[in-house]
Amino acid sequence: MEIILKKDVENLGFIDDIVKVKAGYGRNYLIPNGLAVLATSSEKKVLSENLKQKEQKNQKIILELESLKKKIESIELTIKSKVGEDNKLFGSVNTATIASELAKQNIEVDKKYIIINGINIIKTAGAFTASIRLHRDLKANLSFEVVGSKA
Repeated sequence: MEIILKKDVENLGFIDDIVKVKAGYGRNYLIPNGLAVLATSSEKKVLSENLKQKEQKNQKIILELESLKKKIESIELTIKSKVGEDNKLFGSVNTATIASELAKQNIEVDKKYIIINGINIIKTAGAFTASIRLHRDLKANLSFEVVGSKA
C-alpha cells in the first residue's frame, strides 16, 4: 500500500514522503491517526504542487539553520555529573540532558532529534559525540565531555 505522510514518522519517513507500508499498518494506524493519506493519483498531483512551493522556503530555512549548525559544532559542551568508583555516574546522561545543556546556551533543540552516537545512555565519564538533526537534509555533530566530580 502506498501512502503520503502528513507528519514525520520515526523510522518510516518525513512529511510529504511517499512510502510503501503494509496494508494493516496504513489502514489501522497511520491513516486514522492523521499521519498519512492514501497515495491516489489526485493526492500525488496535489503533493507535487505543494513540493514545488515548499522547495524555495526550504532553501531559505536551510541557510538560516547553517549558522545554527556552525554554532553547535563550535560549542565545547561539558556536562558535570557526580561519579562513584570507576568513573561510573550516579544516574546517567541522555538526550534530555544534552538538550537542557544546549538550552542554557540559548540553543533550543528537541531531545527527540538528538542521537548519541553508538549508545543511548551514558553511564561513565568521558568524551562523546552526538548527532543533532536540524532539518531533514541537515545534521550537526556535537562533541561533548562528561566530567565527573566525586560525591
